[in-house]
Amino acid sequence: MSDTKYDLEERLLDFSVRIIRISESLPASRAGNHVAGQLLRSGTAPLSMHGEAQAAESPRDFQHKLRLSLKELRETLRWLRLVQRVPLVEPSSKLDSILAECDELIRIFVTSIRTSESRSKKRPPSS
Repeated sequence: MSDTKYDLEERLLDFSVRIIRISESLPASRAGNHVAGQLLRSGTAPLSMHGEAQAAESPRDFQHKLRLSLKELRETLRWLRLVQRVPLVEPSSKLDSILAECDELIRIFVTSIRTSESRSKKRPPSS
């Protein structure tokens, strides 16, 4: 893929924008409003949590913030799949690219957590 973006903050910002647009496009029904609220919360949280991770006070704090971002991304993936399955967006194939991006972000966060944990194990404990 030649147009892959490598700046994670920019990817999370773009992802959040897309989540907002999807949330705003959901029907103004009981189900649509509920799913929109949940999707909006979980889908925009990783952007701010990534910022918190960058300002972490320790490697453990950094890993914790990354895990919270990962948790929100996994929840977002499930909400997007529900929106697609119902479907609350027509055609449901419009969600294919954001589902793929969400999956890629999950993979990036899993790898980042593993890398950080591996580096932490190699460091001598501070006294």
